[in-house]
Amino acid sequence: MKKYFPYIVLTLGLVFVAATLAPTRNKTDFDLVGVSQIPVLVNGRIKPLDTVARTSLLVLQGRQRVVSPDGRRLTPIEWLLDVMARSELADTYQTIEIVHPDVLALFNLKVEDGAGQKRFSYNQIKPRLDELEKQARLADSVEGPRRSTFQKAVLQLYQNLHLYGRLKYSLVPPDSPSFLVEIKRFQEMLPAAIEAAKAREAKKPYDEKIFTQVREFEQRFDFMAQNGYLLPIPAAADDPNQANWKQVGRSLLETFGTGSVNPNVMVFAGLAGAWQKQMPKEFNEIAAIYREQLAMRFPGQIRRSLVETRFNSAEPFYVAAEFYVAAFLLAVFSWLKWPDALRRSAFWLMTIAFALTTAGILARMWLEARPPVTNLYSSALFVGWAAVVLCLVLEGVYKNAIGSVAGGFVGFCTLLIAHHLALGGDTMEMMRAVLDSNFWLATHVVTITVGYGATYLAGLLGLIYIIRGVFTPSLDSATAGAIDRMVYGIVCFATFFSFVGTVLGGIWGDQAWGRFWGWDPKENGALIIVVWNAIILHARWGGLVKQRGLMCLAVFGNIVTSWSWFGVNMLGVGLHSYGFMDQAFWWLLGFILSQLALIAIAGLPLAKWRSFAGRVE
Repeated sequence: MKKYFPYIVLTLGLVFVAATLAPTRNKTDFDLVGVSQIPVLVNGRIKPLDTVARTSLLVLQGRQRVVSPDGRRLTPIEWLLDVMARSELADTYQTIEIVHPDVLALFNLKVEDGAGQKRFSYNQIKPRLDELEKQARLADSVEGPRRSTFQKAVLQLYQNLHLYGRLKYSLVPPDSPSFLVEIKRFQEMLPAAIEAAKAREAKKPYDEKIFTQVREFEQRFDFMAQNGYLLPIPAAADDPNQANWKQVGRSLLETFGTGSVNPNVMVFAGLAGAWQKQMPKEFNEIAAIYREQLAMRFPGQIRRSLVETRFNSAEPFYVAAEFYVAAFLLAVFSWLKWPDALRRSAFWLMTIAFALTTAGILARMWLEARPPVTNLYSSALFVGWAAVVLCLVLEGVYKNAIGSVAGGFVGFCTLLIAHHLALGGDTMEMMRAVLDSNFWLATHVVTITVGYGATYLAGLLGLIYIIRGVFTPSLDSATAGAIDRMVYGIVCFATFFSFVGTVLGGIWGDQAWGRFWGWDPKENGALIIVVWNAIILHARWGGLVKQRGLMCLAVFGNIVTSWSWFGVNMLGVGLHSYGFMDQAFWWLLGFILSQLALIAIAGLPLAKWRSFAGRVE
């Protein structure tokens, strides 16, 4: 069993990956897979409806799973279609997260009223929306740093409900029993209405009834134009700007000028009507015809939507996180039993996880047509990726499972951080103007991020040294020496990339802002990383520290890097403040305190260490 265990683990891992990559199949009579691939324009980026559904759910409730009141498990696209076409049903789904006790009290809700004790339906919130709006106005009048946790929670909920409401008005008005019939009636009345408008302007007799009815239509369409979230109507064939997509309401308002309703509006009205009345045959026919039309006009975008939908369903980063955990556990257990078999099994699982992460990053690069790091979310992915590359090298050289333990841990942690960063919305957002440079994104940003990953890895190896030395008897002389050499080599690597990345950032700053260096908080953070890594190397070369001292310095590098990566963004000042979040402050503080505590533990007298076989100094 011990001999074949690594091959069994590898085979099971590959089979599991193959299962996640299999094409998604329709589980009902509706072609939900095809509809989920339909592209729409949202926040400046053309993306499939599947992405809209998934990111909206993450914002609203922190997860993509939806369970109806009768226990049915809905896919994200089913939920989105219900929101846009059957809002009275969607309003019963508990998909709006509320965790602050005072906000719950605002709605007279208790935790036991919600799914998972924190998710509630729109119908549960609706009776007290006026009070929420009042509290949101009060909170909005307070400066961001001065807002209480209650005020922040109120504003977040208000924004989430605003998103939910905008989704409702994206395709059809929620109060319309049949928007397709309504549009057809409007189309029939339009010629007479245009004539009535001309006669009214010329102060001639006109049909006031027709004019009044059309004005009611106009007001409804204008409300949809003001509140609709999606821009699903593609640009006209003769429009030179093919990215000029429109909302349904905006397109209908333009009908007064063109004299005819855009056929694509009829498509979405028909699609919503077929879903509303649960007619799968009509739904599938409309979806198929529309996709064929789009494929002729936007072949590249349809291909991207297909790939992005497959990417979403495969969830490579979530699957990779599971493999990283398994690799970490196997590597740790290899120090207790079956050292060779479990070590190799862990290494292969980590390799699979790394391959999945690499494939996911490459897919994002292709979809965005950008280098791998474009925002805080992608930086978390790349920091972990870079660290795992080094761990694979370390494990290949030393073959002692330390590389697999470090790789499994850092890989999972960075993917966990990325998951929480994804709760803010679409992670492939449009680039801010100041960052819109593929050259500098591919040089400065990638280089500095590799430096982050390497510095973190050195700190993690230091933690392994301390934990094994203080809490276990497993830190023998050979292991201690191997970790010492690993940390030294990784710090050298980190110093080089951090220094080069910082210099490249200065050159970019000179081109973008007219100055090479301005002591901006982000610039200072990058410089501190370079200086700290240089301090570690000089302390090692000068004999100021030995093994334990080197490990403590490397662990403190985790604090330095975290401050540069996240901390300076929380200050909200400087040219590098791009509006990143401040919600992670307490997590960052807790992480810093944990690192300081472990450094203090490492400073215990040698008599307190359980590893006496090794040369611990």
